[in-house]
Amino acid sequence: MEVHSVVCAVLLLCAIVAQGKPTLRKERVHHDQAELSERPHEDNNSFQYDHEAFLGKEDATTFDQLSPEESKDRLGKIVDRIDSDADGYITTSELKAWIKRVQKRYVYENVAKVWADYDLNKDDRVSWDEYKQATYGYYLSNPEEFEDATDQFSFRKMLPRDERRFHTADLNGDQKADREEFTSFLHPEEFDHMKDIVVQETLEDIDRNGDGHVDEDEYIADMFAHEDGGPEPDWVKTERDQFSDFRDLNKDGKMDQEEIRHWILPKDYDHAQAEARHLVYESDQDKDQMLTKEEVLGNWNMFVGSQATNYGEDLTRNHDEF
Repeated sequence: MEVHSVVCAVLLLCAIVAQGKPTLRKERVHHDQAELSERPHEDNNSFQYDHEAFLGKEDATTFDQLSPEESKDRLGKIVDRIDSDADGYITTSELKAWIKRVQKRYVYENVAKVWADYDLNKDDRVSWDEYKQATYGYYLSNPEEFEDATDQFSFRKMLPRDERRFHTADLNGDQKADREEFTSFLHPEEFDHMKDIVVQETLEDIDRNGDGHVDEDEYIADMFAHEDGGPEPDWVKTERDQFSDFRDLNKDGKMDQEEIRHWILPKDYDHAQAEARHLVYESDQDKDQMLTKEEVLGNWNMFVGSQATNYGEDLTRNHDEF
């Protein structure tokens, strides 16, 4: 990474701290199908894997402390939230969406922490103008102070890029982002409809000669700055081999957008889909491939469980609602 001048670094730091910050990101490979629990998925009566997949690790621990009655009561409320179209049935796709949301709860918590910084008029929406003012307001008022900033941190480059991403996240096209849309804007790698943007931004980050492709030297330069002129470390040589053997799929000496997609968005095993199917299969009494609230509650121990009978009823008090 190039070294900034002290003046530019201070100005950029002040602007970023005082305002928001552009959506610059360095991580390249995104695995959105991570294992749902560290516990083994065993066919026994503990169901710990299922609990952590359905609730998340922290809430699974909380539910373990509840009485069966309270555990089932909270599960019923969760079922109502999972049933997104309120038709009285939980489909595999609705259950999968819930599991994926639970597993990336940290993303939503992160957005909740910064929401007030961007929702300037407190209407529970973030408009593009609000985001632009919160993030780029200082730059827009004092553009001359940023003339010497490098391209990587150039607000002039990042503003139209963020605007493009914002409009992609704005699914209903009303120029405002609700919390779900704003979450997809700040964390596009977590949302299927934003994957093209992730690929495009990665290409633009690495493609130094602007030819619309990433060659081997550009690929290496993204992770290693060869400043002293000495021999390359062994790990860099390994990455060159990775490029030729696994990144450049058509062997034309460069990566196009599809090859970049294959690299940064690998098609992993869909753990959420598998778990959703498993829960439906094990709980679907009438075999219509959907679950009613009664069917879920009838198999409540697989979804949430309870170990409170081993600890005493005092453990069931003073718990916040899920």
